[in-house]
Amino acid sequence: MEHLPQRLLEGYSAFMRGRYAAERDRYRELAREGQTPETMVIACCDSRAAPETIFDTGPGELFVVRNVANLVPPYAPDGKHHSTSAALEFAVQSLKVKHIVVLGHGRCGGIQAALSPTAEPLSPGDFIGKWMNLVAPAAETVAGNAMMTASERQTALERISIRYSIANLRTFPCVSILERKERLSLHGAWFDISTGELWTMNPESGDFQRPEVD
Repeated sequence: MEHLPQRLLEGYSAFMRGRYAAERDRYRELAREGQTPETMVIACCDSRAAPETIFDTGPGELFVVRNVANLVPPYAPDGKHHSTSAALEFAVQSLKVKHIVVLGHGRCGGIQAALSPTAEPLSPGDFIGKWMNLVAPAAETVAGNAMMTASERQTALERISIRYSIANLRTFPCVSILERKERLSLHGAWFDISTGELWTMNPESGDFQRPEVD
């Protein structure tokens, strides 16, 4: 039995011959001096929406945390396990990032699950269902809108959930204090897997619009 799937071993071999060979000095510098990314991205774990690919970034440029539906839970110092909160704490307090981007995407399975609360859980623990309860109030409102098509409801909740996550980011003292001091800025973005379009959230209105890019 292979230690890793063959596709991964082949990919690693290509990486060593290509990207690592071209950026060897950069990797050695990062190993020696540590990482200093200016941007944290909170993204979905969907295999089709990798931030490093979408933004074409090199090693050390982004600090990325990925979870189902790119959600940020509210601040809850209750002694339980909080992986996203831990990553956020490290990015803000230790790495001192200047930007946090919540990156959503189209056709998100987690959002689809939130819009179908009566669907059969994938496991007895129903981890996805419990996690998606973070946006349950919005999901209930959107799901009940018969004037929208199913795809319109999906896109609407994908974007609303980004605003939810940004609001939850502000419940963390380390985030809200630095944002007030203008040492940290929060951003929302939504990526359309089908077309490759990126939509960014207007920080004042909350509307999503296409940025002007070359």
